[in-house]
Amino acid sequence: MPEHEQLGPRAEPGGPVDPSRPAGAAGPAGPSRLPARPDKVPLQARTPMDGRAVTGLGATSWPDRMLPLLRMPTAARPLLPDLPGEDRPDPAEVAAVLDLALLVGELLLASGEAAEDVEAAMLAVARAYGVHPCDPQVTFTRVAVSYRPGPAEPPLTVERSVRRPSGDYARLALLFRLVTRISAGGIDVEEAHRRLAAGLRSGHRYPGWLVALSCGLLAGAATVLVGGRTDARAGLVFASAFVAALVGDRLAVLVARHDLPEFYQFVLAATPAALIGILLSFNGLHLRGSAVITGGLYALLPGWRLVAAAQEGLAGCYLTAAARMLEALYMMTGVVIGVTAVLYVGINHGADLAARDLPVGASNPPLQLVAAVLVTLAFAVMLNTEPGALPAVLLNSTAGWTTYGVLVGAGQQPVAAAALAAGLVGLAGQVMARHRGTSALPHVSAALGPLLPGSVLYFALLAFVRGDAVTGLRGVAHACAMAMALAIGVNLGREAARLFLPAPAPGAVPPARHRGRHRR
Repeated sequence: MPEHEQLGPRAEPGGPVDPSRPAGAAGPAGPSRLPARPDKVPLQARTPMDGRAVTGLGATSWPDRMLPLLRMPTAARPLLPDLPGEDRPDPAEVAAVLDLALLVGELLLASGEAAEDVEAAMLAVARAYGVHPCDPQVTFTRVAVSYRPGPAEPPLTVERSVRRPSGDYARLALLFRLVTRISAGGIDVEEAHRRLAAGLRSGHRYPGWLVALSCGLLAGAATVLVGGRTDARAGLVFASAFVAALVGDRLAVLVARHDLPEFYQFVLAATPAALIGILLSFNGLHLRGSAVITGGLYALLPGWRLVAAAQEGLAGCYLTAAARMLEALYMMTGVVIGVTAVLYVGINHGADLAARDLPVGASNPPLQLVAAVLVTLAFAVMLNTEPGALPAVLLNSTAGWTTYGVLVGAGQQPVAAAALAAGLVGLAGQVMARHRGTSALPHVSAALGPLLPGSVLYFALLAFVRGDAVTGLRGVAHACAMAMALAIGVNLGREAARLFLPAPAPGAVPPARHRGRHRR
């Protein structure tokens, strides 16, 4: 029973990032304005390769153009044609462009985008305004860009820090469309800043009560996904997991309001599910307390964080991959601390938490398919996915889960079945994203929710509590294998879309003779 765990405890949304504060500033600041230039029109964006404006589908192809550039040595990247002397950006305009690129990168990274795609967006913004050569660098909590105007001029490097990144796919879609508009040409830096500020003021697409209910729905649907049962006790198990998730979410929000680290949010958020699951196990009615705990922890166990770490490693961003893996370890430790004490007391007093409910079983495929769709829907709402994208996300989830179920039912190994299903989800997500002109992440992340290895992590945790270290280590290894399979499948789907379904764009990037990338 996978899950939507990468969200973790949901903190109350903070204020919007000020898109006009200077690069490197620690807090909000006044608008960054270009100096008045009566003798010169504002710097306009142009097409990165040949200076001609792009419209239509070709304008959405900046990831296809930028990724090959990022994957070749900086010195081998083709330069843009030189602008006439009077149209070249002056230092103030260069600073404004780099500030815009940094802000876009900061918000993309904070919204959940992968490091390589953040670099691609930053490079697209800088090249659109003729600021080149430049080299963007992104790690887990830092975005930076270096610019070298010429051999006789001093280089310039600016950076920002990203604190507490969290998934926000509506903002991600806004940023993607803004970069597309910049790449299409005809928009100056000031207008780009204004559009970005206006979009950020729109806030969350869903009311707070709906997001909280989605957290409970996610936990309840997860209990059905694990057990796949419709007996008389299934409703009570569903309701118990629903309540446990809501209580855990409120405790996490309470801790977040006092600016305590996310680790402590996970500790408190994991406790209600374990407590309710233990209490249900004491009544002798066999209410499957393990299913309640698994469902209640669905949003906490770091299955998606493991997948994201594997994806970063596949893209060559090894420093970011290591940071994400370490983050997953800390979050898992928080869940362990919150759950272990309760489980230990319960098991020593006769609680029935036997792992009879195999994760991601196929005991009732139609019912589990409905549960998988509900998990995806709740996942998408909690990630603030745009309402217009929800039908495509649910369709992608249905296809992925059905593929997984059919393959497992035919005798395929779960890890291999997960990789094939993730490949389909990744490819379909890329096609949907190109059709909508936005990022593929909203179409892929929630759709993979039912496949994430959260239940495997829970059963491994239960084995450790019982003193069975061998079974626990085997479960952790299985979870890591599932995460790697999902990451490889999504990555292959993405690369297949980029190679065989490229969006039309003027001025194709010439292939590099020596490809490589900086390991960061």
